[in-house]
Amino acid sequence: MALWARAQQLPQESLQKVRAIYGEHFPIEVRHCLATWIENRIWTQEPEEQQRFFVEELVQELQTHAELMLSPELFVTKMKLIEASNLFRRQYSHAPHELYTYMRRCLALEMDVIQNAMGAPYIAQPQTERKYSELITGLQTVRQKVNMATEEIRSLQANIESFSLQYHECLKNKGHINYIQQSGPLTAERRELEACLRVQVEEMERKLNASVAQINQGQMELVDHMKENISTLRQLQSQVLDEELIKWKREQQLSGNGVPMQSNLNTIQEWCELLADLIWSTRQQVNNVARINSKTIVELRQPHLVEMLDDMSKQVTSLLSTLVTSTFVIEKQPPQVMKTNTRFTATVRLLVGGQLNVHMTPPRVTVVIISEQQAQLLLKSDTQSGRGKQPVECGDILNNSGCMEYQPTNRQLSVSFRNMQLRKIKRAEKKGTESVMDEKLTLLFQSEFNVGGGELVFQVWTLSLPVVVIVHGNQEPHGWATVTWDNAFSPPGRVPFAVPDKVTWIQLAETLRIKFCSATGGDLSEDNLRFLGEKIFSLCSRSNLPINPMELNGMTVSWTQFCKDALPERNFTFWEWFYMVVKVTRDYLRTLWCDRLIMGFIQKKQAEEMLGKCPPGTFLLRFSDSELGGITIAWTGEGNEVFSLQPFTSRDLMLRSLADRILDLTQLQFLYPNIAKDDVFSKYYTKPENEMLKNGYVKPVLVTTLPPYMSSSPAYAHSPDSHRNTPSVHSRYMIEF
Repeated sequence: MALWARAQQLPQESLQKVRAIYGEHFPIEVRHCLATWIENRIWTQEPEEQQRFFVEELVQELQTHAELMLSPELFVTKMKLIEASNLFRRQYSHAPHELYTYMRRCLALEMDVIQNAMGAPYIAQPQTERKYSELITGLQTVRQKVNMATEEIRSLQANIESFSLQYHECLKNKGHINYIQQSGPLTAERRELEACLRVQVEEMERKLNASVAQINQGQMELVDHMKENISTLRQLQSQVLDEELIKWKREQQLSGNGVPMQSNLNTIQEWCELLADLIWSTRQQVNNVARINSKTIVELRQPHLVEMLDDMSKQVTSLLSTLVTSTFVIEKQPPQVMKTNTRFTATVRLLVGGQLNVHMTPPRVTVVIISEQQAQLLLKSDTQSGRGKQPVECGDILNNSGCMEYQPTNRQLSVSFRNMQLRKIKRAEKKGTESVMDEKLTLLFQSEFNVGGGELVFQVWTLSLPVVVIVHGNQEPHGWATVTWDNAFSPPGRVPFAVPDKVTWIQLAETLRIKFCSATGGDLSEDNLRFLGEKIFSLCSRSNLPINPMELNGMTVSWTQFCKDALPERNFTFWEWFYMVVKVTRDYLRTLWCDRLIMGFIQKKQAEEMLGKCPPGTFLLRFSDSELGGITIAWTGEGNEVFSLQPFTSRDLMLRSLADRILDLTQLQFLYPNIAKDDVFSKYYTKPENEMLKNGYVKPVLVTTLPPYMSSSPAYAHSPDSHRNTPSVHSRYMIEF
């Protein structure tokens, strides 16, 4: 992501620091409008001899950008850029290296603010920045060519008007000659006049023939230039829509799994607005040439020109249609796991709405929910022959209609649905082992846009990411399994909503790592991922031999292994186990995990072997294999016997934190391998309250203790849970006053 794009995402306080960097010597408007050029040009230090052209090139860039700002809303910014170009030329023409150094210093300060605010170093991506620079250069180049075509049309029209005047003057002289020949006897004076007129007519015809050739050549050159512009616009539009906008949509989908977004929708909107302006201007040029041609005299009309112009008009109108329909996007997706009778929000935006003045007739957007099959039919009918019949809704959404509003400050035309609610849902028939949480639905957003004062009308629609509808909270884990798999592994250009049934473990491991990291703030190590791989493939129950990491990464995981098949000797799936681990860590163990105090992903047998070599009182924290969302404490007792405390779940940790429970249990002395527990856990202990409550009562405190048999004799090894390898111990609460 460009540095300036990162700066625009900063919190308000940090953004004010960025604004303070730029003053009269380097207006922030220049930084904004020339962001890509500035970062590409001065990111790497240039030799001083190369810097001598810097001011001249900067001024040229400013003037080019100012010329592109045709909208009235950008008039003030345009004036700022012109003033800045004059200032730079006046103050730094004799010392360009001073301005270069000053701007590098501003960028460095800006980078410091971003790093301090985001807590991570900014790493430039030269290839991406170069790609964006080439895109901007391409748009600027075609802008110049479109402007040149406008001048060619003016010149063509002036030549045709001049030809028309000369042509009618020639006809007038021919008429005069005919009059002389038919009006009586030819006297010497009249013969002389006729001869003079014939000479003039011959000269006029010679000039007219030359003008015809010149005008015909000019027309064909103009048509060729407009064809070239249309071809270039098609290529640039494909780069913006088929690459950058698709990449943004893919990043938006992956962000549902916790992947940070890199692309910036505002930057894409700027490109789309430039395209819209250029395509609309080109369309007007084609129509102007067609109008001029229709009004010219027959002698100037070329064969096939009308057909060529008509074909070009269709091409450029098709480009505009593609641009409008493709830039109707869902800026904020609805929740992908959606519960009935629960309020939810979504925002849709038209990236070219401001540029094409669509807001002059405020469009209304409606939202319906449709099935996967209806989405497939909709896509198929739209591809083949335009919009077919209205899709069949499979649910009832309240507050599903709204008008798009235009915000002049950011040039955004959008509508936010803040109070939608799915009241009821009609399910499709299930096959085999399918459940309602496997069913993918989607929200269909529809509208109609008028462009050019009603000259063109576009029917537009867009589909949300797949959503899973649930009616009860206990359906949520499986719903998120469906969504997570779809977000991670959906292929580009798929038929809604096809996903592979199998993926490699390394692909799934990366998805789980990102999911865990985004929820808890702490990453998963290679050992953690290896544990998860062994768990999903049930390797630990098959063999004691370790598996090669490369072999593990290449193994394939099926959808049913992921969230359908129960783990060996358990009544829950791998995903249900992992989902609850993420949930309990996010809600109650986040800080302990981020401080690496929880070993977490470790087999019970391995924990037993590790602790068996440690002195009594050594303990570690691991996620329970048998209890969903449970975390257990394993510790070494007298005689190097290892015990495990009955797992604590969210219900337990809600009453008393894990750190306080560790404080309560005096049997726990050292966090594995040999860290005194107070050295690392003390900052998480709840501070005792020494004062009575305002009502005069003393507040009781729950304290975790072990049962009496644990402190009296080694016989406590014979625990009630004797079928396990390691004795399990029940803890209990005592109330202290």
